Amino acid sequence: MTPKPASATDGVRPLTAAEEAVVRSLPCLIYALPRAIDADMTREQGLSNTAYLALMHLSEAPAQQLHMGELASACEMSLSGMTRVVGRLETEGFIRRSQCEHDGRSWHANLTEAGLTRLQEAWPTNLAAIRRHFLDHLEGLDLRKLATAFQNVAT
Repeated sequence: MTPKPASATDGVRPLTAAEEAVVRSLPCLIYALPRAIDADMTREQGLSNTAYLALMHLSEAPAQQLHMGELASACEMSLSGMTRVVGRLETEGFIRRSQCEHDGRSWHANLTEAGLTRLQEAWPTNLAAIRRHFLDHLEGLDLRKLATAFQNVAT
């Protein structure tokens, strides 16, 4: 006798109302949150949130330098998109690009002193936006468990 293949519905539990609410609200959050933070950053700082994140990641990197591909990954961007952001930041004097010593085709992004100063100036606006648009809405939740859950989903 040949075993019967498992049906797509075998062992599947319907979503509870709470589970469905979470699943349905997630795409809205993924879309709306970055836009809201970006709007605050652009309005109050004249700096996009993507540019802020690039400066932030560089400030945390060894020697405040990252390979362009690493910076793009850290900012969840394509290399070409990151190149455009870095180009604007370089024009403003916040980042300097340098050719990789080991591979003449690769480039590093380096945070300048002006870039670090600009990051420090923009930080309070970014923090306020993150609190206003996200963290203030999570009051009473176990944030450690939530962070672990988010990390588990992402991996």
